[in-house]
Amino acid sequence: MIIYQGVVVVAMARNPSLIRAQPPMPSDLTSSDCSVLRGGASFRRRELIFVVNPRGANGTTGQQWKKLLPYLRSRLGNDCNICESLTSGPSHAIDITREAIREGADAVIAVGGDGTLHEIIPLGTGSDFARTLGWKNDPHDAIERIAKGLKSKIDVGCIAGEIGESHYFINVADIHLSAKAGYYASRYKKFGNLCYVIGALQAFFRHHNQDLRIKVDEGEWEVCSQVTALCIGNAKYFGGGMKITPNANPSSGDYEMVILQDFKWYDFILKLHKLYNGTHLSVKNVSSRRARSIEIEEIGSSGSIFVQSDGEFLGFLPRKFSILPGVIELLC
Repeated sequence: MIIYQGVVVVAMARNPSLIRAQPPMPSDLTSSDCSVLRGGASFRRRELIFVVNPRGANGTTGQQWKKLLPYLRSRLGNDCNICESLTSGPSHAIDITREAIREGADAVIAVGGDGTLHEIIPLGTGSDFARTLGWKNDPHDAIERIAKGLKSKIDVGCIAGEIGESHYFINVADIHLSAKAGYYASRYKKFGNLCYVIGALQAFFRHHNQDLRIKVDEGEWEVCSQVTALCIGNAKYFGGGMKITPNANPSSGDYEMVILQDFKWYDFILKLHKLYNGTHLSVKNVSSRRARSIEIEEIGSSGSIFVQSDGEFLGFLPRKFSILPGVIELLC
């Protein structure tokens, strides 16, 4: 079982308690029947659990989902049982996903942005993971991918702290300024992608670059001075389209780690276009390397170096990041 950031996983089974919206069954079949006849051959209907975050993208996800349901049923209804479950938050989504896994659903499909991600129906604000795969921010395209049912194995990142449970991510984890910007941006989702700009401006207020200690692939500790932001990419994009880890590949079995050092506020303004188009690796004070595991701690004791993954605030350093290769099958 894989759970990352609250909602994820390919699962198997059916459970009436999950069903909030169900298309009518053919008159000669009961609701518990798991197969239909086509050309004299019997095959099992796929059981798809849609975990919907109605508050995604400042509430527009719920509105768009209602409009999308008729098309979803018309496109998939003949071959699939479609079960909708509205989530009230990450813990509820975890419960839904765990129950679906236990009962054997064929797929658990998150409807939202990167924070509600698995097989994506991209209706959230950022949908940055979808950009790595070349997907348009179009739910109809996502439904076509689900209908085809083609799967590809992808990696998942794991984040461990000093105490408490591990967190899992599928897109990008980041530390210090960018994580702080993401934390503030979450307060301004009603402004769409502009929320990331507002968050960045707020994060710059009283920001100080910080010396960090880093250990890569169980090697020796290294000092990385005056870190502005450190990004660990399983995929390429974050922050509403910023190509921060341009060489990351979610099927590679490792991360791309990009470190920005000694940046001032005006550096971001002058180099913002490079950060968005992925050409910033040639910029002074920007470095990149591959890694399967990364340990990071601050030098000092401020306890205020922000950490986030897939746009979700996780707390503060220290943290250890490791990769779980090919553990999720993505409908792609």
